[in-house]
Amino acid sequence: MKRTGEMKAGQMVSRYSSLRTLLVFEGLLVGVFAGLVSTLYRFALGKADEIRNAALSFCSGSPLRIAGWFAVLAVLAVLVSLLLKWEPMISGSGIPQVEAEIAGYIRPKWWRVIVGKIAGGFLCIVGGLSLGREGPSIQLGGMTGKGVSRILGRFRLEEHFLITCGASAGLSAAFNAPLAGVMFALEEVHKNFSAMVLLSCMAASLVADYIANSMFGMEPVFSFTVNDMIPLGGYVYILILGVLCGVLGVVYNKVLLASQTAYKKLGFLPQTVRILIPFLCAGVLGFVMPEVLGGGHNMIAALYNGNPALSAILVLLLVKFLYSMVSFGSGAPGGIFFPLLVLGAYIGGAYGTAVTDWFGFDRSFVANLVIIAMAALFSAIVRAPVTGIVLISEMTGSFSHLLSLSTASLVAYIVAELLRSKPVYESLTERLLAGRKVKIARGKARAKSIITSVIEEGSEADGCTIENLGLPSECLVVSVTRGADELIPRGKLRLKAGDTLATMVSERDLAAMESVLKHKVSFEET
Repeated sequence: MKRTGEMKAGQMVSRYSSLRTLLVFEGLLVGVFAGLVSTLYRFALGKADEIRNAALSFCSGSPLRIAGWFAVLAVLAVLVSLLLKWEPMISGSGIPQVEAEIAGYIRPKWWRVIVGKIAGGFLCIVGGLSLGREGPSIQLGGMTGKGVSRILGRFRLEEHFLITCGASAGLSAAFNAPLAGVMFALEEVHKNFSAMVLLSCMAASLVADYIANSMFGMEPVFSFTVNDMIPLGGYVYILILGVLCGVLGVVYNKVLLASQTAYKKLGFLPQTVRILIPFLCAGVLGFVMPEVLGGGHNMIAALYNGNPALSAILVLLLVKFLYSMVSFGSGAPGGIFFPLLVLGAYIGGAYGTAVTDWFGFDRSFVANLVIIAMAALFSAIVRAPVTGIVLISEMTGSFSHLLSLSTASLVAYIVAELLRSKPVYESLTERLLAGRKVKIARGKARAKSIITSVIEEGSEADGCTIENLGLPSECLVVSVTRGADELIPRGKLRLKAGDTLATMVSERDLAAMESVLKHKVSFEET
């Protein structure tokens, strides 16, 4: 079997010319396997919720059984700790790991990540940690795409495309949201909106969604019934909510990073003890406030169906927020995706209740504000507003909120930018590489990679000829794509904004290539 990167240069160039068509079919293949893996993970976490709820019901009211449940939680913490020692790359949500791999910094063993992530996520949800399934599903899908690439012997550019396809399929299967899966993979993971990536991700995402629908049904994740849209005269409330979500999104990011720092300061303690902290908190909350355990789907149902008082909403919001920080900061396998949407829903519920009680806002529009706040908070934290808008629309089964969702998301995005808060996954990726002493992936001298780059308007490469780009002497420009046309990459060819440049380089020279392209084009190292 050929390993990635061992394909000869001639074969690589020949294959690149037909890669767009091939990727669609490979995307379908990745979508099948990534959909199956992510659906298995989603099913396992559903069973974990059932096991935990049954255990809490059984132990309630009996001091001896409660003590036994705490002993079980301690065992779960030990098992999760052992899994993290066996494969450190399963910690956290998994999205930073996928981004770091596509950037060329890490190369974990794909099968170890899949096995460890599924097992670790299952144990954490049985324990009741406030973690989501979406980030892990993205990582599981990405590693499945990598596995397909390794089995087929694809070169590194193609492998990174297939990892992106898998990430798209993972989110699609986790949320029944194929469009959001495509947008997140492009906007956040791959950071490239080329047609080559778009079509392959769409193929993978649709197949994965079909598999998930076959298993869980076609109902949207949230069953919100909104009778009417907020009139244009009420958009001042949406603007204020966007500002509020922007500020709170910045607070969320700062506290999340602070929680990781706090756990790092406990480095003198064994990892098992640090992992035990959120499990013990889960034990207490399980008998005091069980609704905050797990991802928090029941919290949203209670918010929508129960019409709770403002004080109750604020208490649940605060407890869920703090508990999410304790859970994620520990490094346990699980994501922040769904918990942050729950927090957004409660911010919208609290805001809607307040403006209804204090300013006479129409109570029938509170459900609208709940939906709007989820997208706005996501936009402020993740800084992927298009994904947030599409995701919430698909999760609620309605695209009729696009104007209000877009308004609030844009305002929240601008506020977060003005407050100079980094996107959460960018910060987490930096910490992954800096704080965990991740070994930088280094290529072999003879192994070749292809780097694809998109020329940005106003960059140094815009209007520059290929021969004047200042590329390394061992570099070969393979292709220049302009729209639907593939141009012959002669030295005198003058590049234009929007052109996609495909360049072959020895893996040994990737760092030098990066230093050249970093200041000249928006590059994608593969």
